[in-house]
Amino acid sequence: MESNTPRPTEIKLHQKSRVLELSFADGKSFRLACEFLRVYSPSAEVRGHGPGQEVLQTGKRNVEIAHIEPAGSYAIQLSFSDGHDTGIYSWELLYEYGLHQEEMWQHYLSRLKEAGASREPGPAPFAQRPKSK
Repeated sequence: MESNTPRPTEIKLHQKSRVLELSFADGKSFRLACEFLRVYSPSAEVRGHGPGQEVLQTGKRNVEIAHIEPAGSYAIQLSFSDGHDTGIYSWELLYEYGLHQEEMWQHYLSRLKEAGASREPGPAPFAQRPKSK
């Protein structure tokens, strides 16, 4: 962690509005939507293993944070309601996300539009069908 990145003084999960609220030692506070945090997960599953390998996340509008776990004294690990639970969200990363949230969100929406994809969850890929008698 860069020494000039402020540390969080408070982290609150608002389950009803699906927002993670972070207050930092420099007085700044950010409200980051669960969907935003999920589609910008720092995991290799989302980011890939190098430039150009990012995987566009779709259908995450209703995703929630199911669990927050400390990762040392420098980060948290989030578990989401869709089963995604990899990726470490460092204080530096969360602070950067807070500062650049609007432009990142607009970029995400543009990528969805270009791909003809949606934020809306679709049917499960292998949904059980009733068996005929």
